[in-house]
Amino acid sequence: MSDVITAAVAALSAKIEDGFDGSAKFVIEGEGAIMVDADGVRAGDEDADVTLTADADVFQAMLEGDLNPTAAFMSGKLSVDGDMGQAMKLGAALG
Repeated sequence: MSDVITAAVAALSAKIEDGFDGSAKFVIEGEGAIMVDADGVRAGDEDADVTLTADADVFQAMLEGDLNPTAAFMSGKLSVDGDMGQAMKLGAALG
């Protein structure tokens, strides 16, 4: 597992402490994927209700609060495939 994925799992776990109602997959281009669901946050590449894809810099900026997930989506830096409602809930959880 890449250092980027390991760090992202730790950062997401701190933000989403009580699990997530649904399932989401973050794909970090060139690094791998992270699953977020009722079981918590982990590295993985499974089917999910929604898949969010971005490069490592965009993902890091969202985690650090420097980039709003909605703004990233609207500017084309973040792509969303699947249940947009789940994506919005996850964006709210990221704060």
